[in-house]
Amino acid sequence: MVVLAGLAVWQGQTKPKLGLDLAGGTTVTLTAKTASGKNPPASQMDQAVKIMTQRVNGLGVSDAEVTKQGSSNIVVNVPGEGQSRVVSLIGTTAKLQFRQVYAVADGHPSNGAAPSPSASPSEKSGGKTGGGKSPSPSASASPSGSPSASSTPRGRALSGALTAPTPKPSASSPLTQPSGQPPGQASDPGQTYPGVTDKAVIKQFEALDCYSGDRHAAGANDPKRQFVASCDQDEEGGQVAKYILGPVRVLGESVDSANAMPPNSQQGQASWSVSLKFDGKGTRQFGEVTTAASQAYQQNPSSPQAQVAIVLDGQVVSAPSIREGPITGGTASIDGPPDSFNQQYAADLANVLKYGALPLEFTQSSIDEVSSTLGSDQLSGGLIAGAIGLGLVVLYCLFYYRGLGLVAVTSLVVASAITYEAVVILGEGMGFRLSLPHIIGLIVSIGITADSFIVYFERLRDELRAGRKLRSSVENAWKRARRTILVADAVTFLAALVLYFLAVGGVAGFAFAMGLTTLIDIVVVFFFTKPMVALLSRTRFFGRGHPLSGLDPRRLHKPAQSTTAARTTSQEA
Repeated sequence: MVVLAGLAVWQGQTKPKLGLDLAGGTTVTLTAKTASGKNPPASQMDQAVKIMTQRVNGLGVSDAEVTKQGSSNIVVNVPGEGQSRVVSLIGTTAKLQFRQVYAVADGHPSNGAAPSPSASPSEKSGGKTGGGKSPSPSASASPSGSPSASSTPRGRALSGALTAPTPKPSASSPLTQPSGQPPGQASDPGQTYPGVTDKAVIKQFEALDCYSGDRHAAGANDPKRQFVASCDQDEEGGQVAKYILGPVRVLGESVDSANAMPPNSQQGQASWSVSLKFDGKGTRQFGEVTTAASQAYQQNPSSPQAQVAIVLDGQVVSAPSIREGPITGGTASIDGPPDSFNQQYAADLANVLKYGALPLEFTQSSIDEVSSTLGSDQLSGGLIAGAIGLGLVVLYCLFYYRGLGLVAVTSLVVASAITYEAVVILGEGMGFRLSLPHIIGLIVSIGITADSFIVYFERLRDELRAGRKLRSSVENAWKRARRTILVADAVTFLAALVLYFLAVGGVAGFAFAMGLTTLIDIVVVFFFTKPMVALLSRTRFFGRGHPLSGLDPRRLHKPAQSTTAARTTSQEA
């Protein structure tokens, strides 16, 4: 109890977090969009609900609910305030792609002018971008580089749903703009784009204004197009670059796993990162695209084709240069500036990528604040019912077990304290929010915990009825009772486990609370109740069977004592 209390104080949270029905929250309605304008297939809607549910609960038991409403709407209930981060995560399509870069320029429209191909973010930064092999045995890509006068000002892999509005460009945009020439004017009308043969794409690229709110040109995220025009992601106070990208070389479906990784000073990594691992197909494809980029770098270090762009939801995450040869180990990492690529951001991005891309595109139809008034009224009634039930259990234990009943009551208090502390710690550590179903599960567990005491006490009385001494009866009764207690708790825990994985929403919350209290019951019975009975058995009050101890021989009607009395009477006769 002391350790758990200290951990709760260390986390800075001493009260449980409350769910949607007790603390209020946000309800978001998302509407699916299809190219034909018709209702989406039911299978894709079900898949979207599943992915969203995994995302909102990816960091723990947050008690968020995702349900399908009608044929094209999904309703998401997010408890608590300030949940815009989670709301953004659920609607992110997370279509991850890897494409080779063919041109890069400042995000302003160039009015028909093209930038010099020497505007390679990696080359002008003057340092290694991390696009080569990792120091670890398995090669990995680190798609980030330090910003420079000619580089995209972020290495940050950011979903468009999580970003702030596009910042206004500064007066001087060093990205590929000649000195003394205002942004948007032609630097060389006759310049060409090596490798780009589609004039329509060149026209789109030159006309694209990333600062106007358009993040990519028409058809920019079409994996079948030979080349596309796309902007990188915006960042407050930074600049935005636009790219001409080749066809998709690796799809996000080939990402086997994605995990948030802490900074590693030994490898010179100052920020959090997201580690990606590809499957067999993705490993081969990623090796092919990095091979092509590496060859382009060997031929011309300033060539944009030496870069591989990481595209998330149609926007360029980062575009590292591949300098040290192909990356064939099947692993890569996404990182960025420490001030922006923090633990929360890395965890959010990994969570989105880990649970895959949504099969549909969604728009936010409505967002409403939910009041906690109704839940508070129900909570008051539930707590009154729980107090009545606990009071009846205490009265029964004291009436039937007398002194032993105090052990049962104390054990219930200890179990309640540990449960409270566990709920507080889980709320801060894994997003557990206390809702009405959870409280129901906790109240029901009062009876489960009391059953364990009753089993042990009755076994102890059986030993005393057999004529054994109290101290030996305490140990013998425990050997017999603990097996029964473990079996009973195992059945309850298995029921809670099955219910948790097969049910959703409030029923799953009820199962989680019941499973948690079942484990706590085992801890309390083994490490408090039994040792407490063993200590009390050494006292005169319990050892000599005081009438109020609950171990009075006259109340237990020991067969052994009755037999001894009969023998004495027979001998006297």
